[in-house]
Amino acid sequence: MTQKKKILNKILSGASDSSIQFNNLCSLLDALGFSKRIKGGHYIFYKDGVEEIINIQALKNGKAKAYQVLNK
Repeated sequence: MTQKKKILNKILSGASDSSIQFNNLCSLLDALGFSKRIKGGHYIFYKDGVEEIINIQALKNGKAKAYQVLNK
């Protein structure tokens, strides 16, 4: 299984939201075809055909904020 598939499976399982590395999450969104723009510490991902934007921020430890990983 590729690294990106492992990350996606972790996210979809909801069991590891607090342990997702921010750079890995950005890489996954890039691989899924999202475009991004950066405003300060906010990384904003968007894609044609997807109504919602994805706005994420990194914690000081390099991980993604858990509540932003899987917005239920």
